[in-house]
Amino acid sequence: MFETLKNAFKVKEIRKKIFITLLILLVYRIGCYIPVPGISASTFSDYIAEGSNNFLTLMSAVTGGALANGTLFALGIGPYINASIIVQLLCVGIPALERLSKQGEEGKKKIAQITRWLTLLLAVIQSIGIIVNFANQSGAIRASVFFDQTWLAYIFMVIVYSAGAMLTMWLGERITEYGVGNGISLIIFIGILSTAGNILVINPIMGAVSGTDPTTGASFDGIQTLISVIVFCVIAVVVFGLIVTVDLAERRIPVQYAKQVKGRKMYGGQATVIPIKISGSGVMPLIFAFAIISLPDLIMGLFWPNSNAYASYQEWFSQGTGPLGWLYILVLCLLIFAFSFFYAQIQFNPEDVSKSIQQNGGFIPGIRPGRPTADYLKKISNRITLFGAIFLSLVAFIPSLAFSFAGEQFVNVFSTTGILIVVSVALEFDKQLQSQLMMKNYKGFLK
Repeated sequence: MFETLKNAFKVKEIRKKIFITLLILLVYRIGCYIPVPGISASTFSDYIAEGSNNFLTLMSAVTGGALANGTLFALGIGPYINASIIVQLLCVGIPALERLSKQGEEGKKKIAQITRWLTLLLAVIQSIGIIVNFANQSGAIRASVFFDQTWLAYIFMVIVYSAGAMLTMWLGERITEYGVGNGISLIIFIGILSTAGNILVINPIMGAVSGTDPTTGASFDGIQTLISVIVFCVIAVVVFGLIVTVDLAERRIPVQYAKQVKGRKMYGGQATVIPIKISGSGVMPLIFAFAIISLPDLIMGLFWPNSNAYASYQEWFSQGTGPLGWLYILVLCLLIFAFSFFYAQIQFNPEDVSKSIQQNGGFIPGIRPGRPTADYLKKISNRITLFGAIFLSLVAFIPSLAFSFAGEQFVNVFSTTGILIVVSVALEFDKQLQSQLMMKNYKGFLK
């Protein structure tokens, strides 16, 4: 990766794209610190730091702490991600959208426009939900100096947060168009790294200067904190190394194409492989599983924050720490397995692959073409998906347990989904740079 970066900076066009990407990401991070009138940032931060609502805590980590500070980009790229997931699922279930997704560039533009409108709708809904949630906290939201009525301040904040979400989406699209890599993924990536940087770098420095821990208020022990940071970094390198190894692992199914004579030319006669990745569905099953299992927590936190039912839920079930924590873990694992197989069926269709192989005169050695090939591919896909689901289930819990050895303050540096996102985006960014370099070399060769 470092060699790729060094070679990329030697090429003027690629170097320009990298600088554009960094500049847009800088603009995004500046927006994460622009305050919104009518918001008590300290109350927001204290409420999220308590971990009273798992969903809001996860959103704050992905936005790099923008939600905890109640700033312009508090929603981050979340509404766009949710809209993209919903549209992707609708394209599978609704024939009209499925036909539209197969109409080439024109169809993709229409799907993108639908996604943008749905992003706006979800941004408004999430803004209202967050403001209602924090309005239940004493002094979190109040009428600002610009408004005499609190409800007018609420409307103003919904507009500002929705506009911030749409601006974040626009910045991500500009990175994709003019920069390097997928802009949406890079915005999530930089948000997660910013959260980690605050805990690993900013807080220790502030603690050393003030003499107190910024997160707990206790007296600051510089040597103990330094040892904890070193232990965390060592554990993080090991965990990330294992995740990269599994993320790059794949099962390669050999395919042999028979020689065919068409006219005066001979085609085929070559061998290739069908690569099936162990974690082909990526982080999506984890996102869906955590979103669904967090719904009760989110709904009760929005509408009944002071009820006995909500208090009992957090004490007995939430986050898997209470007496019924095993039930939380069991339900989460079942959801991860269900969504892993669901996404595997969407991304890899054995019947279509078998038909394509047969139409091109290919076959898998030892397997007859047609239905036997489809059954064989389905069996292999199910086995690999099973291992991928087990891997995702372990990723959901093992990192938190491993990081707890470095200290409780490091457990939430990287969320379970954040680890996979960071690894996936870093690997994808490296592949994008390599492809850009390869295209540049091909252009130079043609000239």
